[in-house]
Amino acid sequence: MRIRFGFFMVCALVLNGFTITSTSFGQDALSAVTAEMDPVPTEPKVRYWKGNIHTHSLWSDGGDFPEMICEWYRVRDYNFLALTEHNVLAEGQRWKKVVDVEKRGGPDVIKKYKTRYGGSWVETKGTAGTPEEEIRLKPLDEYRYLLEERGKFILIPAEEITDSAEGKPVHMNATNISEVIKPVGGPTVREAMQNNLRAILEQEKNQGREILPHVNHPNFGWAITAEDLASVIAERFFEVYNGHPGVNHLGDKSRIGIEKMWDVANYIRLTKLDAPLLYGVATDDSHEYSGKEGSRPGRGWVMVRSEYLTPEHLIRAMKKADFYASSGVTLRDVQFDESQKTLRVNIEPDANATYRTDYIVSKKGDDATKIGIVVASSTELESSYVLQNDDLYVRAMVISSLKPADPVWKEQQQQAWTQPFCVESK
Repeated sequence: MRIRFGFFMVCALVLNGFTITSTSFGQDALSAVTAEMDPVPTEPKVRYWKGNIHTHSLWSDGGDFPEMICEWYRVRDYNFLALTEHNVLAEGQRWKKVVDVEKRGGPDVIKKYKTRYGGSWVETKGTAGTPEEEIRLKPLDEYRYLLEERGKFILIPAEEITDSAEGKPVHMNATNISEVIKPVGGPTVREAMQNNLRAILEQEKNQGREILPHVNHPNFGWAITAEDLASVIAERFFEVYNGHPGVNHLGDKSRIGIEKMWDVANYIRLTKLDAPLLYGVATDDSHEYSGKEGSRPGRGWVMVRSEYLTPEHLIRAMKKADFYASSGVTLRDVQFDESQKTLRVNIEPDANATYRTDYIVSKKGDDATKIGIVVASSTELESSYVLQNDDLYVRAMVISSLKPADPVWKEQQQQAWTQPFCVESK
């Protein structure tokens, strides 16, 4: 008797304790298996995904292991996270002296790491308890498999390109990169911005992947002006909110705050440069995870509307301005109807909060007092504004009566920022 092994055979499939017997390894068996699994949706619903795209770990100047940081965000219902180390990607072999790790992250940082991930995961070398003892920092391609879950939480490779010009810091993030981008520099702040942006866009083109560049904390070191943001017209994103307490978000007596800077930059873009609108993101820029003062997690994030939780779909949505920034306020929906010239905002209520939605525009003409002015306000959960003929664009800012869970400044209130919209979008 000859036994023939081919397409028709008796097979048994075992998955999670469920046994399937079939006379052919064909569609019936496959259907039975996938019926027991969580299928990839064929018609996914568009929804908002929550993420932070500015974060630091021990791979640069952060105070904890990347796995611990990612777990912090994962269990708090973030959907995506980019660890953005200074001029480095978390790849390859990296060992760090235990004394330096404890100096940065606190005396319990390694104990907490071992408690959460187990002793077999944590790798050390050298004599324990001596200055020579080192601990291995895991690369992204190792630790991501402990944390990611389809449709719930993903990690995106990214970098903070840390540069300087004219004695000032020029920092730009690149999200979803495949290779480290070395800072290019330049004789002026504006040229350094342009040169680094060009390097980001070259990788995007050469690698055939979606990459999101954005300018970080413009007022850090009072480095980047509204005119700089306006002039680098290929840059479409900047941090309208950064949770680091040292980035001068509010400005000072002689220099404007970040939100006003956004309006000035967009006014210049639309009236002087015939350039596209600049969009605003909110981030943590977190470094501290042990309760120390400084830049802590959970202060700023973006909510991106997309069908799929993948870097490509998220970035494409952001490039279409289909997202908003937040430091605590959640929006049910943001819609701009170009045919009706109408921006609509719908707030997800908190029973303990009241809200005010301010509609902010810049007017056509040369009157500087008409840049970034509030032209309408609403205390309703749903409101809208119709662009007037002399409006260049409109954006909405929602302010809650509640303070953030971890405020940066004393008078801070929870906010959300829509993107600016105009009828003839660039």
